Amino acid sequence: MNAPSPYISKNRPIQRLDESAQNRIAAGEVVERPASAVKELAENSLDAGARRIEIAIADGGRTLIRVTDDGHGIPADQLALALERHATSKTDGADLLDIRSFGFRGEALPSIGAVSRLTLTSRAEGAEEAWTLRCDAGRLGAPAPAALARGTVVEARDLFHATPARLKFLRTDRAETQAVADMVRRLAMAAPGVGFVLRDVSETAAKASPEGRVLFRADPEPGEARLARRARLARVMGREFTDNALEIEAEREGLRLVGLAGLPTYSRGAAVAQFLFVNGRPVRDKLLTGALRAAYMDVLHSGRHPAAALYIECDPQLVDVNVHPAKTEVRFREPGVARGLVVSALRHALAEGGHRASSTVGDAALGAFRAESESPAAPRLTGWGPRMDRPSAAEVRRAYDFQAPGAAATPAWENRWTPPAPEAQPGLSEDPMAWRAARAEPAPEPDEAAEDLPLGVARAQLHENYIVAQTRDGMVIVDQHAAHERLVYERLKRQAAEAGVRRQALLIPEIVELPADDAERLLGAADTLAELGLVIEPFGPGALAVRETPAELGTPDAAALLRDVADELAEEGETAAVRARLDAVLSRMACHGSVRSGRRMGAAEMNALLREMEATPMSGQCNHGRPTYVTLTLAQIEKLFGRR
Repeated sequence: MNAPSPYISKNRPIQRLDESAQNRIAAGEVVERPASAVKELAENSLDAGARRIEIAIADGGRTLIRVTDDGHGIPADQLALALERHATSKTDGADLLDIRSFGFRGEALPSIGAVSRLTLTSRAEGAEEAWTLRCDAGRLGAPAPAALARGTVVEARDLFHATPARLKFLRTDRAETQAVADMVRRLAMAAPGVGFVLRDVSETAAKASPEGRVLFRADPEPGEARLARRARLARVMGREFTDNALEIEAEREGLRLVGLAGLPTYSRGAAVAQFLFVNGRPVRDKLLTGALRAAYMDVLHSGRHPAAALYIECDPQLVDVNVHPAKTEVRFREPGVARGLVVSALRHALAEGGHRASSTVGDAALGAFRAESESPAAPRLTGWGPRMDRPSAAEVRRAYDFQAPGAAATPAWENRWTPPAPEAQPGLSEDPMAWRAARAEPAPEPDEAAEDLPLGVARAQLHENYIVAQTRDGMVIVDQHAAHERLVYERLKRQAAEAGVRRQALLIPEIVELPADDAERLLGAADTLAELGLVIEPFGPGALAVRETPAELGTPDAAALLRDVADELAEEGETAAVRARLDAVLSRMACHGSVRSGRRMGAAEMNALLREMEATPMSGQCNHGRPTYVTLTLAQIEKLFGRR
C-alpha cells in the first residue's frame, strides 16, 4: 500500500479557489517566462491587424515589457472586459475547431495582469481619444483618458512580483533577453508583411541611447507572399541560408506546404535552425520535426541537423490548435497526411537539387587556406616561396643546379618532379604508393564546351583521390571516393525500387512476444512491411511470427527489428525503421563498391564521373552528409593570392 501524501490534509474540504488564485494558476500555464508574455502580446497585436509592432524590454523582461502596435485598438467601454478571463473578440465559442486568429481563449491579458503591474492603453479606430486602464496583480483600477494617436500599448512591469517564487526559476537577464529575441524572430518569420522592432531599454542600454539598444529590426517586406517570405527569411536567418536553400512548394489533401529547406551540406550541429509554422502560427511539433528529420535521413549523418523554414497552410478545420496552453503544439486531423507531405516534398526537392552543394563549402575551404597561410608555423602564399621578401643572391645561386659544364641552368625546385612520357602513364596504378603527389593527364581532346558544365572538365588528379576540374569561372575539387559512393548508393536504391525488395524465408519462423499495443500496430502495417520484405503473422495474444525478412539484411535479430519498427510506428506513424535499415545496408554496399582512394583514374574516367554526378540526385554530398566537391571561383582564388 502506498503511504498517504504528507502534503494533503485529511480534514481539508473541497472548495473553490478565489479568482485571484485562479488567475495566478492560469498565468503559470500561459506565462512561463518573459518571452511567453511577449509572444501573447505580440500575437494580440497581429490579430488586431497591426502593420508595425515595437517591443521594449528591460532586464530580460523582468522589470518591463512594453508592446506598442498600430492595430485597430480596443473601444474604451471594453478595456475592463479585455482584462477578464475567457473574454475575447476572436471567437464566440461555438466552433473551437474554426480558429483563424492567434488568440482565442481570452487568457493572455488577465494572466499577465495577475502576475505583474499592467497598464493597457488603447485608441480604437474612429475614437476621439485614447483610454487607459491599470491592473496590479489582478486588481483593476478605473479607466482614465490618455494620449495615444492610434493602436494599443500594453506595458507590464515587475513580472511575477505577485508570485515571487516564479522569479527563482528565471534564468539570467541575458538568457531571458535571448529567449525574447528568438520569439520575436519567429513571429517576424510568420508575418513578413509586418514590421518588428525589439529594443533593450535597461538602464545600461539607455545610457548609450535614450531609445535603448535595438536587438532586432525588420521592416515590412513588400511584394507578393513568396518573395516577401524569402526576403524576411534572409533578414532573420541570414542570406547565407536563403542562398543555400531549396524552394519548397507542394500540396496534398487540403494541406499546402511552402518554404525553404537548406541543402544537406548546409547542415547544423544542432536543431537550432528549424522553424515550423501552421497557418502562420509558430509551432514546435514533434510530428513535423520528425518528418523533417526523416526527409533528410538519407543524406545527413546522425550528428547533423537540417536548416529549414516550413509553412503549412490548411483549412482551420483540419488542425486543432487548442491542445496546448501556450498554443505551441497542434494536432492534425490526418497526421499521416501532414507527415507524408513534408517528407515527400522535401525528398523531391532534394532530388531535384541534383549535384548542388552549398556555397559555404567553398567559403570553408577558402577559410582553411587562409588559416593555414596565416599560421605562424605555415608558409605564407607568395610567388617566391615561404617569405614575402625576394631571395638573396646567395639563395638564388644555391637554387640552381648545373648538371654539367656548359649545360643550361635549371632551378632545383623544377627538378623535384618530372612527369613521365604520356605513353608511360598507365590507366591504373599497381603500386598504391606511386604518384602520391600529383598527376596531370590532359583530356584526349580539348573540350572548351565542357568548361560550361556545372562541374567542368577534369584536368588533373591529386593524391589518387582528388579530381581537379576546370570550369569557365573557376575550379572544382572532387573527392572521387565520396562522389562515387553516392552514385553507387543511388543506383542500388533505384534498382531496389524497380525490382522490389528481395525477401528470404526463414526455415523456422521466429516467434516474437510484444506488448499488445505494439503487436496491433505492426499487424496494422503488415501490408506495408511485406512490401519492404518483412512478412509477419499473428501468433496468439501479444505474439507475432516472423516468416520472411529482407534479404539485404542478412540474418537480422527479428525481435530487435520488430521492436524498432514498433517504436517507429508509435512515434512517427510510418515504417521508416525498415527502410532506414535497408538504406544503411545499401550505403555500406555502395561504400565497398565505389572507387577507392589511392586508385588512379584516366581522363575519360574522371570526366565520366563528373557527368554522372551532374545527372544524379543528391550527389553534392556523400552518404554521410559530407560534401563530395568544393568549388572555388576565380575571384576567391585571386583573393587567396592577394590579387584582389
